[in-house]
Amino acid sequence: MNFHAIRSIYIFEMARTWRTLLQSVVSPVISTALYFVVFGAAIGSHMAAIDGISYGAFIVPGLTMLSLLTQSIANASFAIYFPRFVGTIYEVLSAPVSVWEIVMGYVGAAATKSVILGLIILATAAFFVPLRIDHPVWMLTFLVLTAVTFSLFGFLIGIWADNFEKLQVIPLLVVTPLTFLGGSFYSIDMLPPFWRTVTLFNPVVYLVSGFRWSFYGVSDVGIEISLAMTLVFLACCLTLVYWIFRTGYRLKS
Repeated sequence: MNFHAIRSIYIFEMARTWRTLLQSVVSPVISTALYFVVFGAAIGSHMAAIDGISYGAFIVPGLTMLSLLTQSIANASFAIYFPRFVGTIYEVLSAPVSVWEIVMGYVGAAATKSVILGLIILATAAFFVPLRIDHPVWMLTFLVLTAVTFSLFGFLIGIWADNFEKLQVIPLLVVTPLTFLGGSFYSIDMLPPFWRTVTLFNPVVYLVSGFRWSFYGVSDVGIEISLAMTLVFLACCLTLVYWIFRTGYRLKS
């Protein structure tokens, strides 16, 4: 294992975060804080509790997950797309570095940024809504697993995209709607039976449900199912990444 190569890629990507601090950290934190103010403190105070949890506190895991997913994808997709765009990716591909070492460097940095951002958002939420974490170990587990999984997904998008517009297509038109419809602002048990069944085909439901369980001990689906679905998606992303580097898809042409 070439740890020097992993460390070099990782440090380079992390350094980019500090150069774009307003865009990478401050902007998503402020945007999410506005959700806490509007939906949590203002509207939430006039809404009934869900499963014994105030509405403002109930939406914290969903909003955190929304930021986590979008930022993980954005960080990883840009990190691999830009070297392709300027042609420096060939320096990495020609270096004595394995597939997994490249992935660990890029994805590790993207996931680290997302985890830090998620923790900052949770700390910010505590100023606006009553927040508690019943299972902190599981909270961190879901936070890290989700960040790594969607950083890998973003890595795939960055390889697939052939222009800057395509980098935004899937996050804006697919991931964000799925997150809003995945129980971020409500419990899927509140839906009619038909729509509840339809919602169970939304993979984000399992991420939000498992993450919310780590806070309050309540969930829309079993914690075991949430964890299993997250690991399945992670395995699928790893398989696709391996196939891309093995075939050279969008990398060697």
